Amino acid sequence: MQTYMRHQLERYAERLNELNFLLSREDIMSDMKQYRAIASEHAEVTQIAGRYVRYQTLAGDLQTAQDMLADPASDAEIKEMAQEEHDLALSQMQDLETELQRLLLPRDPDDARNAFLEIRAGTGGDESALFAGDLLRMYTRYADSVGWRVEIISANESELGGYKEVVIRIEGEHVYGKLRFESGGHRVQRVPATETQGRIHTSACTIAILPEPDEATAAVELNPAELRIDTFRASGAGGQHINKTDSAVRITHLPTGMVAECQDDRSQHRNKAKAMQVLAARLQEKERSEQAAKDAAMRKGLIGSGDRSDRIRTYNFPQGRLTDHRINLTLYKLLSIMEGDMQEVLDALQSAREAELIAQLQPQ
Repeated sequence: MQTYMRHQLERYAERLNELNFLLSREDIMSDMKQYRAIASEHAEVTQIAGRYVRYQTLAGDLQTAQDMLADPASDAEIKEMAQEEHDLALSQMQDLETELQRLLLPRDPDDARNAFLEIRAGTGGDESALFAGDLLRMYTRYADSVGWRVEIISANESELGGYKEVVIRIEGEHVYGKLRFESGGHRVQRVPATETQGRIHTSACTIAILPEPDEATAAVELNPAELRIDTFRASGAGGQHINKTDSAVRITHLPTGMVAECQDDRSQHRNKAKAMQVLAARLQEKERSEQAAKDAAMRKGLIGSGDRSDRIRTYNFPQGRLTDHRINLTLYKLLSIMEGDMQEVLDALQSAREAELIAQLQPQ
């Protein structure tokens, strides 16, 4: 284990002692908000410190085995036993060190949040809109498979099916952290249903994943004086009530011209609240992108900039192939992926990001 990593782990052991003391204080226990924050940190620190203790125990076992192997008084049977203990301890230490490296990586506090997923049809006309519908189905099915809840915030359907634009909210455990690398340009290569000569067409959609801001953050960022709020009648299905009242809401952020709308609910009040959340998320993402642009070198890593103009992935239907261009990942299980079997893709992106962060943390 490298020295810089050992020093970090020793600080976790010290912090665990501090947290144990804080949790024993009556004033902390009587303040539930403060107590929950400290208890949450305690659980995280205990996880890391406990593994480091195990690592140190294994290091002691390894040293004992090495001493037995080097001892000229040890007979063949003892040396065979010592070699087995040596190999086992070394293997377990290597696994623990890899796990500890991941646990020590800096975490984005937004990773635990719910997320908004926006899909917009790009080049390719009707075929692009159909592909947007396929992507929506893919993400919805994946969300169902992991127990996430999905609701449509707004949808602009195309004439032949699919969507010109659709925004959904996904609620669940670590939604943004698991989907954050889906932002970018998604390209499809296939024979459209409207193609009579069997030619392969290339179309594209752009996807944006936005962490859902908490209500306090949204309230601070959205100044009512900078908003124009319009109401209109919702389109599409929804029964007589939704077609006769101005329940849909469109909010325009005047300084940036950014627009968010919601027409999914029959309640104008609830539609307004949802549109406010989407607008706040988009403004946060705009700030995030601008900050990232100032530090372009940091964003040239394995996962890419996340710029929505990037072509991050190709879905080639004739070959049954999905290729993620950022990490050179190719899988020949496209139909399965389009049915929501995305875990292998998401895990590969997460592993690549972790490897990049580990490399950045190591001293040059």
